[in-house]
Amino acid sequence: MATSKIVGVIILCFALACYKGQNVTKDALAPAEKIVNVMSFGAKPDGNFDSTQAFMNAWRIACKSPGQNKLLIPQGRFLVSSMYFAGPCMAPLPITVQVVGTVLATTDISDYENVEWLMFEDIDGLNLIGGGTFDGQGHNSWSRVVDCEKTPSTCIRNPSSLFFNKVTNGVIMDIKSLNSKGFHVFVTNCANIRLIGLHITAPSTSPNTDGIHVSHSTHVRIFRSVIGTGDDCVSIIQGVKNVTIERVDCGPGHGISIGSLGKYEHELEVREVRVLNCTFVGTDNGLRIKTWPDRYPGAASNITFHDITMQRVRNPIIIDQEYQCSPANCQKKPSLVKIRDIVFSNVRGTTSSQIAVDLRCSKLFPCQNVHISNINLNSASFPIRSRCANIKPIYSGVQHPPAC
Repeated sequence: MATSKIVGVIILCFALACYKGQNVTKDALAPAEKIVNVMSFGAKPDGNFDSTQAFMNAWRIACKSPGQNKLLIPQGRFLVSSMYFAGPCMAPLPITVQVVGTVLATTDISDYENVEWLMFEDIDGLNLIGGGTFDGQGHNSWSRVVDCEKTPSTCIRNPSSLFFNKVTNGVIMDIKSLNSKGFHVFVTNCANIRLIGLHITAPSTSPNTDGIHVSHSTHVRIFRSVIGTGDDCVSIIQGVKNVTIERVDCGPGHGISIGSLGKYEHELEVREVRVLNCTFVGTDNGLRIKTWPDRYPGAASNITFHDITMQRVRNPIIIDQEYQCSPANCQKKPSLVKIRDIVFSNVRGTTSSQIAVDLRCSKLFPCQNVHISNINLNSASFPIRSRCANIKPIYSGVQHPPAC
């Protein structure tokens, strides 16, 4: 009898787990959940009518009304300018935004006084799902972009498409981001966020269009996504802890980057980042840690890059503590960022550059405890090599190119 009860409990728990997963992955309604359709508030799916106010009114009802509500953006093309999806929400369970159609950004850059396009803020429990598309319509704005890395004092960043600030327990799954004006997805001051099955696309020539940008956040997982854009596929800057990036296909783009660090005063450390089982195709960089010389202190530690495939990648493995300064003759003061406990392991494939492993650390704070294991990179066109400065790597396994 006891055994049958135990079996029954196990079956019940399994069924509940499956149901809960189904609510997110298959867009099923939760018990007593009500649908709030943006079209009921005047949104029009023609791609021309400005539906911003309708979206805001629908969100206010979905978020601020008692009970469990789901905001639905149905089939069609809905034009909206900058707006907030602001919490906190009254729903007892995570609030769901189900995007089935396409949400279009207005093209007039003066519409974006709030800096970002669609802002999700102060929400505990959010599911952004549905398989729909966010189209930033960024082509017209890219020509006016100032290079934020070369001229940070005069940089005015273009609006991010999806901006998450102070969001906890969030799932962003199976959505598409197309031609963002600035960053496609910006995650900051967040905790316990999962980004799963995203498809992010912009031309390789689109400036500052990072796929997923993370700062001041903890427990972030980026999984099973395809990112091709004009800047970093994933960029991680200060104050980030415990991030896993797994099964991401990157290209075109600038690779997956930690940094740039040391850009701002009083920067917080980046630590516990894992990049696993990812593929890079035709990217400018692969696995990169970059810090500014002649700037501010900072730190990056406990970072692992493991089981990585490269195809025609220009700089497959790079630690660059002379960012934006010529490696042949950098005359700036050494970087004040401390880098330690780094692992590059099981990295294979092809490179389009002669220096396939480039480890240039700070003269003032040399990199510490950097492990290089089982590297097998090749080129059919020319011999490749490694370069090291202010670092004593710990090598094991296959080393091609040869160790420094």
